[in-house]
Amino acid sequence: MKSIVVTLLTLYAFAFSATAQEKRAMKGHHMQKHHHGMMMAKQLNFSEAQKTQAKLYHEDFRKKMQDLNKNESITVKEFRDRKAALRKEQRSKMQDMLTAEQKTKMAQLKADRKVKADEHFAKHLDKMKTQLGLTDQQLAQMKAQRESMHSKLKAIKENEALTREQKRDQLVALKTAVKEQHKKILTPEQQQKMEDMKKKHFEKTPAK
Repeated sequence: MKSIVVTLLTLYAFAFSATAQEKRAMKGHHMQKHHHGMMMAKQLNFSEAQKTQAKLYHEDFRKKMQDLNKNESITVKEFRDRKAALRKEQRSKMQDMLTAEQKTKMAQLKADRKVKADEHFAKHLDKMKTQLGLTDQQLAQMKAQRESMHSKLKAIKENEALTREQKRDQLVALKTAVKEQHKKILTPEQQQKMEDMKKKHFEKTPAK
């Protein structure tokens, strides 16, 4: 259940996040990214030269983002487009810096994370089966729905031919489709139980 809720929250956040919220969250986001970068450097066994280069890339990216945040003369669309372009540029620089062996290792780490995420989802789905009284057929449908949703979500995010607005519209459509599929899979009573579980999840989640 938690996995599904988190995925839906991701769709909401991507589709409706405002510039002001993005700016307030930027500091924490950068700290998280920096921590992730340090972990990646350790896992991929960066050389000293790579560590130095990665640090330069990070500092350059942070400065450009700070300058962008200070720019009050651009529209929300321009802000988001420029931010997306900076992140794409940063990812490209980091990817080009890796050796063939490190790229292979990174792909393996990503695969390992997916396995853990699938195991996590399976455990929560077992809880849902008990809490919602799901049948085996419903359980299979929920699993298939998750795989389909993640595949479509990944395709949308990685489609460089789409503008941010097009991605947003497609994600909104995907979110709507997921809700409609839930209605087809779950009975009215199960849907109500699921809504109650969502409310409890939100109530337990501390406000930021």
